Amino acid sequence: METMIYGAKSLALGAYKAMSLLYPERKINGFLVSSLENNPEMLAGIPVTEIGNFADKLTESQKDDICVYVATPEDVHSQILDTVKKYGFKNVELMCSEKEAELMGKYFEKIGLFPSVHNLDKGNEFPNIKIFKIKFFKDKSLKNKYEFPDWVHDIQVGADLTDQKVAYYRDNMGDNISSKNGNYCEMTAYYWLWKSFMENDNSEYYGFYHYRRCLDITEDDLKRIKLNSADVVLPYPTLHEPDIKEHHTRYVKETDWETMLSVLKELYPDYYAAYEDIFSREYFYNYNMMIAKRTVMREYCEWLFPLLKRVEETSIPKGSERADRYTAYMSESLTTLYFIYNRDRLKIYHTGRRMLV
Repeated sequence: METMIYGAKSLALGAYKAMSLLYPERKINGFLVSSLENNPEMLAGIPVTEIGNFADKLTESQKDDICVYVATPEDVHSQILDTVKKYGFKNVELMCSEKEAELMGKYFEKIGLFPSVHNLDKGNEFPNIKIFKIKFFKDKSLKNKYEFPDWVHDIQVGADLTDQKVAYYRDNMGDNISSKNGNYCEMTAYYWLWKSFMENDNSEYYGFYHYRRCLDITEDDLKRIKLNSADVVLPYPTLHEPDIKEHHTRYVKETDWETMLSVLKELYPDYYAAYEDIFSREYFYNYNMMIAKRTVMREYCEWLFPLLKRVEETSIPKGSERADRYTAYMSESLTTLYFIYNRDRLKIYHTGRRMLV
């Protein structure tokens, strides 16, 4: 049966590359989108087509012979499913985050990159760990209820911006940049952990989830992390074309990006020298989520926040005059730079990213 992938961004590209390598018998002829606006006309060398134009050229029997594989974020699946069915396609497969994790895990194992935490030997000892699930007072309610283990704790970010309290831990407790949440988003929680919480806590590992995203980590995986002394666990990287610069061009103004590069050159010339090579690749650590050894989390924050502070001071307009999330988006790119630069020094493992709906 012919397959058409619905979507034309990083998830769709990753699904195409993984399926093409792992399941070559599954013929993928193109990508479908609702509109070509803000989408490429070609991806991975095959066409991206508006679903309406594609459907108009097919008979009903031809539509029955096509599987539409939806590779987009799950929060838009129901809307896409309605669109696909409206155009007469009956064979639809939704790539939930669990399927995505399984697919990309097999793909990276096959190509020998980004090793999985799930493949490590499992010990008997559980690490002393605290993972913080980031919440904001304006977060939309999830449709489903999720239970988290007692090593996952809610933390409210942007607590300085409201009188509402939605979590016991808040990012304005102690030394903090809570008031800058409009630019830093979830990174105000990282700053709070680094500057305030870690000083009075002795956990071996720390981590961050989002209120609607988390890492696929079980208690057995934590025992694997402990036994193997993993330095950091990151989500499987997303794939971008032609390279990972594609990500920041969607989210960060070019003038702000040039400011960041100037600051990077000023503060960390070795990283600046590695920038072009790393950002000419297709692998990107998205979402600002991780689990890291105490020392690694501290080193990462000590590297990241002086850079972002300097960007705020030198960007036009300055960070104090805006709240457009630009430093948070930069953080994803800088996380990619930091950990790929240090991949030979650190023991880095990976897992899937679950989307909570």
